Amino acid sequence: MLAAGIIVALCLAAASTGAIFKPGEWYWGLAKPSWNPPDYVFAPAWLILYGMIAYAAWRVWTLAEPGEALFPMIAFGVQIGLNALWSALFFGLRRPDIAFVEVVSLWLSIVVMMVAYYGVDPLACWLMVPYLLWVTFAGALNYAVWRLNRDSLLSSKAA
Repeated sequence: MLAAGIIVALCLAAASTGAIFKPGEWYWGLAKPSWNPPDYVFAPAWLILYGMIAYAAWRVWTLAEPGEALFPMIAFGVQIGLNALWSALFFGLRRPDIAFVEVVSLWLSIVVMMVAYYGVDPLACWLMVPYLLWVTFAGALNYAVWRLNRDSLLSSKAA
């Protein structure tokens, strides 16, 4: 039960960065691609994804043989830390360029976590597929916003 509480607390901590570092006027003023979803899509999508992330991690923790959960839980910790960092970089620091590099690292960490999970519980691995797809989409969106606004972002840093 303690492990479940820790896993949920880590997911809630990561989710809270979205409330701390909100899009705001700066983000709403940026050019975005035509396929940018409306803002109201993000909170429910992340709610579902964080639930799946927590459930998968809990499954791995409870189904692992003694000593078998260490690497998958380290992988979980790395990806949830990177997940939490993105909002601070993109919205907090207003650095879509650095956030894009970070989201690529997040994507890779999810793949590593999925591989580690598969060895313990294939279902936990498959539960991460929507997360990987969403981060793939978010990374493409991050890149598009960065590219569409590169000149204005550079000029605002020079000022």
